[in-house]
Amino acid sequence: MALYMIGDLQGCHEPLTRLLRKLDFSPSRDTLYILGDLVNRGPDSLAVLRSLEQLGDAAQCLLGNHDLNLFGIRHGLRKPHRGDTVQQVLDAPDSEALLDWLRHRRMAMFAHGWLMVHAGVLPQWSVAQTLALAGEVERALRGPDLAGFLKGMYGNTPDRWDDALAGAERLRVIVNALTRMRFCTADGEMEFASTGGTQTALPGYLPWFEVPGRATAATPVAFGHWSTLGADTAAAGGGLLSNTLPLDTGCVWGGCLTAARIGDTPDEFELVNVRCDQSQAPG
Repeated sequence: MALYMIGDLQGCHEPLTRLLRKLDFSPSRDTLYILGDLVNRGPDSLAVLRSLEQLGDAAQCLLGNHDLNLFGIRHGLRKPHRGDTVQQVLDAPDSEALLDWLRHRRMAMFAHGWLMVHAGVLPQWSVAQTLALAGEVERALRGPDLAGFLKGMYGNTPDRWDDALAGAERLRVIVNALTRMRFCTADGEMEFASTGGTQTALPGYLPWFEVPGRATAATPVAFGHWSTLGADTAAAGGGLLSNTLPLDTGCVWGGCLTAARIGDTPDEFELVNVRCDQSQAPG
């Protein structure tokens, strides 16, 4: 049995197929943990969703910001951006079945000693609290008022966590931390404008995983979302950064699609990647 964590797919089906072939992946024996952003920007989001759905329990998938935005487009709450490539999913004859499967994916997971999220974890959240708060969003996604949840999902405020938050504001902070965050202050104020490497942080902000005293510091965290960070880390040898492992290595931008094979202990992993065809990257 082999266990793999894989970074952002973003509709890149052909590289995924090549990576699974390189891993000699067998759904009867092995398990994939996909760290969110299954769809969008790449050329074949529809094939990605169909393939992962067909793998059943062998593919454990998180939701990323692009996956959630697909629901917003489907419900008429967001207009597609210029680089979006999700219309093929919405036009497919099995669209509703695929979207129903997607809305039942997770927002965070803890497995084999690893906490897995798409983007980040606020410094004051423990592993247990992260999973509990992710569960609140999961219940909203699967509940009878999906459109109501989506209407309240968008926005950058509140920009920090407070246990007293309730309703749409509470869910929005959880979503933003788990699917959008890169930088925050020592007390957990999030900032969403900076999207480059760690050196692009605004004054007073840090990469979320470098905040001193982070409650999850003793637990290895795997995440995607941050392609510049993941690509730079992979190029430097793919080691842990403050006990975290960034696995978005920019496949959709012509980089690599990367899998981490999990070893017997959380500090044991092997990175395996395939190059992605830059001609597939959006302009």
